[in-house]
Amino acid sequence: MKFQNKKVLGLVAGSVVLALAATGCGKGSGDGGGAAGGGGGSKATITFLPKNLGNPYFDTSDKGGANAIKEFGGTYSQVGPQDASPDGQAQYIDTAAQKHTDAIVMSANDPKALCDSVKSAQDAGTKVVTFDSDTGPGCRDLFVNQATAEGIATVEVDMIADQIGDAGEIAILSSTPNATNQNAWIEIMKKDLATNHPKIKLDEVAYGTDDDQTSFDKTASLLQKHPNLKGIISPTTIGIAAAARYLSTSDKKGKVALTGLGTPNQMRKYVTDGTVTEFALWNPEDLGYLAAYAAKALVDGDITGKKGDTFKAGKLGEFKVGDDQTVLLGDPFKFNKSNIGQFNF
Repeated sequence: MKFQNKKVLGLVAGSVVLALAATGCGKGSGDGGGAAGGGGGSKATITFLPKNLGNPYFDTSDKGGANAIKEFGGTYSQVGPQDASPDGQAQYIDTAAQKHTDAIVMSANDPKALCDSVKSAQDAGTKVVTFDSDTGPGCRDLFVNQATAEGIATVEVDMIADQIGDAGEIAILSSTPNATNQNAWIEIMKKDLATNHPKIKLDEVAYGTDDDQTSFDKTASLLQKHPNLKGIISPTTIGIAAAARYLSTSDKKGKVALTGLGTPNQMRKYVTDGTVTEFALWNPEDLGYLAAYAAKALVDGDITGKKGDTFKAGKLGEFKVGDDQTVLLGDPFKFNKSNIGQFNF
């Protein structure tokens, strides 16, 4: 499968430099302030609810959402828990519904546990858009998917296979055990490995709970438990950065391959120093931007979420709703030493 940089290069060519570690996001219930002016003239109030606050990936995606909402004249806010848990998210869904927020855009920490809160919010007139990590199709109005599950899983398996010579023991370092997107990718990875890479053995799937120190410690544990490990796939931005940090100062550097999903700013030093050869991602700012425009289209009544509905998403152009009320951003992109210097997010 060939992965091309479709929307990422277009954004980066004229992008504003993002400082992932120094965002304006608060540490409790956030507020983005009212946005002025903008293309579509929608006055929608839209609340972004990431898996957890203080996560560089969601700082970037939510910044994209804030920029989109400013363009069309809506009001942006960000709220979320400190830890990536469904209980932590549910209270914010309930509060948004009580405030009659027009739309919630969230990355779900569990596919089912949030459904009661989502249903109450929908009954109160709030549109619910998921992005990055989905609930079940009956538990939201629309899902904005960063890439197909097959595309994400396949590119990660292909990268690790290439880096370890298509043979040997590997492990997966995931986020939380209930993360919808992670689990979908892992199941496809397992099938892909069994069908197309029979000489690669998956020893273990470990969970770093999207916490830097836990992911760091899990990396150490994997290497101790599996002394013949040749590679690690970490399909989570916090996990891959923590694993790279561990490997970069260990005697396994250059001996154990690491790949997965990360951001260029996060991973640049590990690519430069040889800890990581190649990893992949979509542009999270584009993802948040598209999710905001999808929420606007629902609130304004331009779409209902049925298959075939189309809407315009600012600078990203026109998108169509597919099966299961899903909108697709595009394909993953591979970052390595030859191109990582072109990107800054």
